[in-house]
Amino acid sequence: MESRQYHLHNGQKGAALAVRVIPRGSKNEIVEILNDSTIKIRLTSAADDKKLNQVLLEFLSEVLGVPAGRMEVVAGVNGMDKLVTVLDLDAATVQQKIISRLS
Repeated sequence: MESRQYHLHNGQKGAALAVRVIPRGSKNEIVEILNDSTIKIRLTSAADDKKLNQVLLEFLSEVLGVPAGRMEVVAGVNGMDKLVTVLDLDAATVQQKIISRLS
């Protein structure tokens, strides 16, 4: 019997964003893109605010035009450096929208 290669995936497509959150800003804004492609975002929430991740997802939802429910913080839930997945939006489109919103 011939051996076959299978490539399985969960059928979801999207992009992943490395984000560094700066809390207690005067407004929610994208500050810069760091050399390692991390997106530095200033948020009005406090660092100890239990809703910090939700505020981040709501802000990214507005920037990217994707419902917050299609995004998830998959790493760094309790830290300032986070990995956010965005479903249904390719990396090139995400990059274009992020760059257009740089302060």
